[in-house]
Amino acid sequence: MPYRTIRYSRRGHVARVTLNRPAAGNTIDIVMAGELEEACTLIHQDDDIYVVALTGAGRVFCRGGEKGPDAGLFQSAAAIAALDRPVIAGINGDALGGGLELALACDIRIASHQAHFGLPQVARGRLPADGGTQRLPRIVGRGKALEMLLTGDPISADEALAIGLVNKIVPSGELAGEVEKLAQAIAAKGPIALRYLKEAVLKGLDMTLEQGLRLEADLYFLLHTTADRTEGIKAFLEKRPPKYRGK
Repeated sequence: MPYRTIRYSRRGHVARVTLNRPAAGNTIDIVMAGELEEACTLIHQDDDIYVVALTGAGRVFCRGGEKGPDAGLFQSAAAIAALDRPVIAGINGDALGGGLELALACDIRIASHQAHFGLPQVARGRLPADGGTQRLPRIVGRGKALEMLLTGDPISADEALAIGLVNKIVPSGELAGEVEKLAQAIAAKGPIALRYLKEAVLKGLDMTLEQGLRLEADLYFLLHTTADRTEGIKAFLEKRPPKYRGK
């Protein structure tokens, strides 16, 4: 399917989504928002996709949304967050405003050392409108999140790593390879187990410990009924790589 503002491809069990408006800082406009949602729908419908990698074209990941009264209404981060597959953000440059909200919706964030991160909406008398006020404190803690939100000041990649906003920083030239390496390593695991793991962690964060443990147990027993779980045991006993089918 041809797209105007993103690139979408799948190789093996990894889907790759690239924000593709480099001349505009990969800002999110109404077309990109719609195309990201379409790509997420395709991913939901394709059981052969085990992992998703999201990045930006050029030297910037995403500098937010287009200026205007509707810019804050794009729910692109919500579409990414709704994916039940692990999502890796390859943050190749600045992730600001809606761009950082996109990155926050991913599960693992690997960044270029030159990237900066911020939610500057307050400087324009606005609020983050695609999950920034909710996802940021869950990742970096309330105090640091409030500092970033209330000042609107960007932070460096080094500081983002120190506060847990990103998992790893690498030189710009190594980012694509690092993301690909991680995506392939995760995609080699059982796809049903990957989905259940993500569900257990993300849903469990909004539950009591007792409820979360019950969810974990339920998913564990569900996994026992799958052919993939049997294949994993057989492959281990036979000392060979498993051949998972997502069933």
